[in-house]
Amino acid sequence: MKGIKGKIITITSTKGGVGKTITTLNLAGIYSNLNYKVLVIDLDLYSGAVATHLNSNNDKTIFNLAEDLANNRYEKVEDYIFNYDDKISIIAAPKDPRMANKIDIKYIPLILNNVVYKYDVILIDTSHILNEINITAIDNSDMILYIFTNDTFDLKNTRSFISIMNDAENKNYYTLLNESVHPDKKYYSLYEIRSLIKNNIDFNLPSTMYIKNIDKYILEGKVLIQNKNLTINKMAYEKLTNMANTLIGKGDKND
Repeated sequence: MKGIKGKIITITSTKGGVGKTITTLNLAGIYSNLNYKVLVIDLDLYSGAVATHLNSNNDKTIFNLAEDLANNRYEKVEDYIFNYDDKISIIAAPKDPRMANKIDIKYIPLILNNVVYKYDVILIDTSHILNEINITAIDNSDMILYIFTNDTFDLKNTRSFISIMNDAENKNYYTLLNESVHPDKKYYSLYEIRSLIKNNIDFNLPSTMYIKNIDKYILEGKVLIQNKNLTINKMAYEKLTNMANTLIGKGDKND
């Protein structure tokens, strides 16, 4: 929407393997279905999977974008964007992880300023390390979605993350308990999890949403929520839609 500022949402965690990228892309699919124009920025700079997941054939990545900004070669942001379809676009992470260290964090806000009026929703996928790049993304976001699982180590990290956010007086975050990624991990009840993290659970993707043979569907290069070869049950779709609407201020939290 030209002239209207889009919503910037960072999806993060402090542990790998919690489903950040899949959740990010599913949110992109939901927003697309709701007729929003979406940009996914992959800031998991060392092992970004967004471009791989969507079979992107774009040679230019966020490294090229930052480098061209630094050397006055930048003309338009569209030169660095891969259009998955007419609603979903991506700026990919570097193909060579050695390029990640060469991206100056000062260009992250500049990149966001160049896209925030071109898209309705900007989704930022991050790594599980709270480095300067990810902290900069969080600081420049309208909302943060923090994902965690039913795992002792993960819950301890989650408690620390929430403590950091609260100490910084940052209230623009929601928590997502993703039990669908590891359905066999049911170490704690929801009550025990709330007590351990000292916070509410804003959203919950239950173990019943686990997708068997997920690698088969990922190989097809499609957003899972939009993949016609994969049956998404009504509850899963409603939960993701409610979460998507809430993150942009148009829905309600749920457990």
